[in-house]
Amino acid sequence: MQKVGRMMSILMGILMSLGLSLTGTLTSGHFTLPGFLVSFAVSLVISLLIGFLVPMKPLQDRFCGGMPRGSLKRSLTEALISDLLYTPVITVTMVLIAYFQAKQHDAAPPFVLMLVKSLLISLTVGFVLAFVLMPLLLRLVMKRCGVQGGPPQGIPPRNGSGE
Repeated sequence: MQKVGRMMSILMGILMSLGLSLTGTLTSGHFTLPGFLVSFAVSLVISLLIGFLVPMKPLQDRFCGGMPRGSLKRSLTEALISDLLYTPVITVTMVLIAYFQAKQHDAAPPFVLMLVKSLLISLTVGFVLAFVLMPLLLRLVMKRCGVQGGPPQGIPPRNGSGE
């Protein structure tokens, strides 16, 4: 199960970084490939650090204790926990980088305005990404690692019989 956790951390880190970096550079109003690549690289490092330092499964289990696996409520809660751990750290870092770059060109808007707008957008995108990607990636990783079991949270069985 440690292998599953590590693979989930890596895949979620890559996909969350990709999604948030793309969102951030597109909403900034001036997308450049170098800007996107720097944003992606920095956010990937942050995501991987968080993923390897924070034990997500025990944390999610503690907050979702009484909720049955596979329930919508549990899936939403797990996505929210993941979103609240990753997104603010990545967003604050990216906004700081963008702010100081804009300040060098005397074009920096107020920092708080940049941060609040970016944080609202990023938290929304991060939540949707976590909600959609976590169960899909978990199913993929568990299959790849040969872990037997029912469908992971949030994904109903394909045959509809509950098996």
